[in-house]
Amino acid sequence: MTTQASIRVIVADDQAAVREGLVLLLGTMPGITVVAEAGDGEEAVDLVAEHRPDVVLMDLGMPNVTGAEATRRVRRNHPGTQVVVLTTYASEDLALEALSAGALGYLTKSATKDAIARALSAAAAGQAVLDPGVQRTLIQAATRGRPAPAPADGLTAREIDVLKLIAAGCGNRDISRRLFISEPTVKTHINRIFAKTGSKDRAQAVRYAQQHRYADAGTDADPG
Repeated sequence: MTTQASIRVIVADDQAAVREGLVLLLGTMPGITVVAEAGDGEEAVDLVAEHRPDVVLMDLGMPNVTGAEATRRVRRNHPGTQVVVLTTYASEDLALEALSAGALGYLTKSATKDAIARALSAAAAGQAVLDPGVQRTLIQAATRGRPAPAPADGLTAREIDVLKLIAAGCGNRDISRRLFISEPTVKTHINRIFAKTGSKDRAQAVRYAQQHRYADAGTDADPG
């Protein structure tokens, strides 16, 4: 009797505890083998080139290279590797960004073990699996005829989230807590926001947010 080949997976998440927990969880699933783990998007892309896995289980909010950009690179350079996003939010913008980048699955971190196993198996077979909340979100977006977001400044959905919180006067620690990402990840997003908006500091970023309707023009934000 022929034994079905194991699905080879790379886990990419910048939070070590989450990443290690996922590796342990996947290790209990028959037919799934974790071949490597990455702490950021750039490392994930490099490891895909090295290991050529069937699927990458990808977080979105990672430093250096975001999960969406890493997904785009993986799908462009290694079409034999599929990507399943596993992230905190069932956000419309994040889902559209990830799926536009080429992700074949999108789950939130509240997904069950069985749901993760099904998504990995489906992705390896070239089939899409979406979290029920994400499906509802995308159906609502389609009903409204909402196009995929494409800001002229090139800001990603997560960078816009961070920019809005900067404009609301939030410091890095507060942004980290609100978005459930690490402070180093917040700093990475802020540096990219500065580069994309031509801002030299938080005060200029606040002005940019107000001028481009990412924040209420009347927001009393602390630019310090």
